[in-house]
Amino acid sequence: MALTAAAAAARVDVHDEYAKLVRGMNPPRVVIDNEASDDATVIRVDSVNSHGTLLAVVQVIADLSLVIRKAYFSSDGSWFMDVFNVTDRDGNKILDDRTISYMQTTLEADDCYYPEVRNTVGIVPAEDYTAIELTGTDRPGLLSEVCAVLAGMRCAVRSAELWTHNTRVAAVVHVTDAGSGGAIEDEARIGEISHCLGNLLRGRSGVRAAAAVSPRGRTHKERRLHQMMFDDRDYDGAAASTPGKRRGGAGRPRTEVSITPCAERGYTAVVVRCRDRPKLLFDTVCTITDMQYVIHHGTVSSEPGDGAYQEYYIRHVDGHPVRSEAERQRVVQCLEAAIERRTADGLELEVRAGLLSDITRIFRENGLTIRRAGIASEGVEPVYTFYLSDPQGHAVEAKTIEAIRTQIGEARLRVKHNPFAGDGGDTPMANVAGSTAFLFGNLFKFYRPFQNFSLIKLYS
Repeated sequence: MALTAAAAAARVDVHDEYAKLVRGMNPPRVVIDNEASDDATVIRVDSVNSHGTLLAVVQVIADLSLVIRKAYFSSDGSWFMDVFNVTDRDGNKILDDRTISYMQTTLEADDCYYPEVRNTVGIVPAEDYTAIELTGTDRPGLLSEVCAVLAGMRCAVRSAELWTHNTRVAAVVHVTDAGSGGAIEDEARIGEISHCLGNLLRGRSGVRAAAAVSPRGRTHKERRLHQMMFDDRDYDGAAASTPGKRRGGAGRPRTEVSITPCAERGYTAVVVRCRDRPKLLFDTVCTITDMQYVIHHGTVSSEPGDGAYQEYYIRHVDGHPVRSEAERQRVVQCLEAAIERRTADGLELEVRAGLLSDITRIFRENGLTIRRAGIASEGVEPVYTFYLSDPQGHAVEAKTIEAIRTQIGEARLRVKHNPFAGDGGDTPMANVAGSTAFLFGNLFKFYRPFQNFSLIKLYS
């Protein structure tokens, strides 16, 4: 028999009270130690375990743009223990008191460990924006067109994340009213925006286009992008030729994922080798968690030559290891896709200030494809980061870079990474991680462009 609304609410209250009781009896313990390691800050986290706890902790570290040099975690039974060796992007220990205080407070907060508490009022910051979610088929120039539509409808882009992979694209865009600076709450106007974007997408691509209005989502933006691309089956694209092995860029490790049974322990062992980069650990843990697997043990570490090694021991949430060849191949493909979605080999540009519609138009007119983009506002000055290539995926030529520099303006544009240049660009890419290296027996010994897509949702 279906529960009445009152009974369902009562059940939620019971879960909330139980979670608070458990937390009161077993509060999380977080230690941030700058003495235990000579070259990194050590973060130790111990708490009652729940599905998604490891991801929540990794998410806090990733959002601070800290580099996880090595880590191990163990969560057999009802308790988990994580240890992370982290640095800043320059390889230094974390010594800033505000950053340390933020980590301590956030990692000890209820919503980091208890799913029931995460849904209570007051956990989600009161941000004033309207969110648009889009996904679909990639094609040149669509981001420019969508930005022009939003600008024409008096929508200011406050922030956005845009990923492309295997001819698919996904985006989460936060917009405000260009006049008031607040969220767009009028249902008629939201419907008009949805209608115009839907017409643009349908008219250009012939693929499905849909729009919906719902309460503002609470899912982490980058986790939501993984979910959207997973739902769009980007892991099953034409580029997914040989599961388990993907070619990397010139001189870089290719992505390799292997899965083997660990029958004596009742686990499945997952080993990942790939190029090391920021937020790699977040991407793999996010995918494993959202595929409804539990990581019981694991370690991550950087390897010589800009490589990363990860090893996980997992079970499905139903307690079973991976049970079939089809399931094994799906896990391999999904992990490969999760790693490659954020990997954007190409020209990296940072643009400060300017209209997004104008900037994307300049890229389109110069024949460039946006592989990935991040858009954020820092005070009154927006900051745009783009990863660009030509339509065939080749590096952007020097003459094209100079043409863009002239059109956008020298003072507003910075070339952060240019694979066309012999020295690797103006700002060399740091050797950054989220990665692994252990055999089960020595776990504890280890410790020391947005192009041709469909409108999915519009909500405020």
